[in-house]
Amino acid sequence: MLSFLSCTQKETTRTLAGNLVDPAYCSARFEGDTLVLENSCIARRFLWNDGNIQTLSVENKISKHVWSSKASTPDISLPGADTKSAEGTFSIREVSPDGVSPKHIQVTVCCTIGTVEVMRVFRLYPACPAIACDLYLRGKNTTPWVQEEVNPSDLQNIEKQMKEASDGKFPVVEKLELSGRHWKINAIEFHDVTDRFNNLVQESSGMSYFRTLFKGNLLFATNMVSGDGIFMLKESPTSNAQLAYPGSDYLTEFGTIKMLGVGMNNSDLDQEQWTRAYGFVTGVWSGDESSRLLALRNYMQRIRVHQPERDEMIMMNTWGDRGQDTKINEAFCLAELNAGAKLGITHFQLDDGWQSGRSGNSAFQGGSFVDIWKNQDYWKPDPLKFPNGLTTLVEKGKELGIDICLWFNPSSDNHNGNWKKDANALIWLYETYGIRTFKIDGVKMPDKKSEVNFRRMLDKVARATNNEVVFNLDVTAGKRGGYFYFNEYGNIFLENRYTDWQNYYPWWTLRNEWMLSKYIPPQNFQIEFLNKWRNQEKYGDDPFAPVKYGFDYLFAITMPAQPLAWFEGTGLPEEAFLSAPVVKKYREIQADFHNGYILPVGDEPSGASWTGFQSIKTGENEGYVLVFREQNKDTEKEIKLHRLLPGKYQFEKIIGEGQSFESEVNIGVVRLTLPNVNTYTLYKYSMLKND
Repeated sequence: MLSFLSCTQKETTRTLAGNLVDPAYCSARFEGDTLVLENSCIARRFLWNDGNIQTLSVENKISKHVWSSKASTPDISLPGADTKSAEGTFSIREVSPDGVSPKHIQVTVCCTIGTVEVMRVFRLYPACPAIACDLYLRGKNTTPWVQEEVNPSDLQNIEKQMKEASDGKFPVVEKLELSGRHWKINAIEFHDVTDRFNNLVQESSGMSYFRTLFKGNLLFATNMVSGDGIFMLKESPTSNAQLAYPGSDYLTEFGTIKMLGVGMNNSDLDQEQWTRAYGFVTGVWSGDESSRLLALRNYMQRIRVHQPERDEMIMMNTWGDRGQDTKINEAFCLAELNAGAKLGITHFQLDDGWQSGRSGNSAFQGGSFVDIWKNQDYWKPDPLKFPNGLTTLVEKGKELGIDICLWFNPSSDNHNGNWKKDANALIWLYETYGIRTFKIDGVKMPDKKSEVNFRRMLDKVARATNNEVVFNLDVTAGKRGGYFYFNEYGNIFLENRYTDWQNYYPWWTLRNEWMLSKYIPPQNFQIEFLNKWRNQEKYGDDPFAPVKYGFDYLFAITMPAQPLAWFEGTGLPEEAFLSAPVVKKYREIQADFHNGYILPVGDEPSGASWTGFQSIKTGENEGYVLVFREQNKDTEKEIKLHRLLPGKYQFEKIIGEGQSFESEVNIGVVRLTLPNVNTYTLYKYSMLKND
């Protein structure tokens, strides 16, 4: 349940005068009939309009650039709903750190347009160049917002989409109408369902002209005259998985940008309960591409506070060797713990097969995901496989410094209607055994009711465990949360890859991570490395076969993320454990590496590139560079890094085959050397002080 201090415009002014919120770090106030939301980086002004707010201006407070809005109508519009609003309400509250959210303020604006109530909950973080908004709706509306059954051919009809978007037949969740004719648009569409997709990022760009539609969660708009820019982020699943999807995410026309689709239809409205729709983030930046990426990253790393003791992990999960549930039992898991400790892992996850119930993914007959709660012990440890429950494993894990983690598949019956039972099962496992990391698999969200119930399950567990639980949210199949939805609950299990089917190639994994890391913190992903010695014969003489790479190299690919040892530790040859010193050294700097803004550098991985990642510790003139030389003929490569001030730098080798060195840096370009192909080095860099 949401609880807000409700107050009118006048009452709020008095509240602010009473210093409920310190305006030095974030501020929300009225200036006559103008609502102002601002921090030290961004200010946005709205015409109050009885709560149906209308943007007047957006200011980049760093560059001092102000965009005035040409809008004559409110920012939000819903088909069939009047633009006139009943008297709106406004409230503000300070949110204290809770282990997930950092300190910030929430500003709640409510209004009624027609028969639909709209609640916008703005989130303002200190020193963040973006303002986020969570959107909630309730009421009734007889006009369809998106056709219930969309003919797939219609989604390809750009003229039809354009007309319906322009005629107000799709919901508009956010709108800016800015001056100027010279705007460059960069739209980024993302793909999950990674069991089917291996190209996860698709970028499109062009000059804004007459009405044009774009697909993608993310849009950057650059004013070519001033060099200043705006970005919009749709906090929703990926385009191909959104509910009530209107066929596109943005409609642009010169400086006008409209975000389309709220993730629900008019039939999903409830007259009593608020329903959470898709939210949005609007931010500013000025300068080059690095500036806009860092502005976005500044916001992205506010969604979930990263706590090393909770969120950092090197996890081993045995499912990657395709044993499924045929081996899992207490003796096997104890042996796996010993092998994992020898390698240096921090978390061991029992995948499907630990529980009393038999799932639909079982290697044995009779498994199902339907009506699982007919068996009230479904999510308790199998007493035949684990006669001592999980106690023996948990105690052994503590002895070895390894957390025991579990796989969990929520019940999808009746629109995830058993969410309370699912939540209680997870809470019981936490309270009984101290399990606090769960892979959440098999999620189904084909409609809004299913999505609402799934979020209820996550929220119930998070509250009961004081936000101690981490969910590994699987995005490998089905309509799920994607990369920008449910981010506050844990990390993202990105992909299943197997040597058995020859769909594991190290450079493919590196490429997916590299491309996603441009827009999403890679430390929010679990990225896999496999037992390269398995199934060598199936790859034949393929030059990119896993066995062509060192085991250290496979592990190094996962360093920007949360490494996922996707194999049985007991199946590794003795040679694999020679990498234990590398794993140990990485563990020493893992949290510090992930504490920065990690962005890709070099060329896109191709199997034959120089490529890598940079972790930027803002304001400190230091960070990390992880560089890979793939099967490339050059032993040296100049790579441009982000945000290096001119000066002399020390590059200290932490792990890998390179050597420490010093270098003068003028335009951010550093020459790196790796004598051999398929090698890597992780450097820590810092600016040397002048004598």
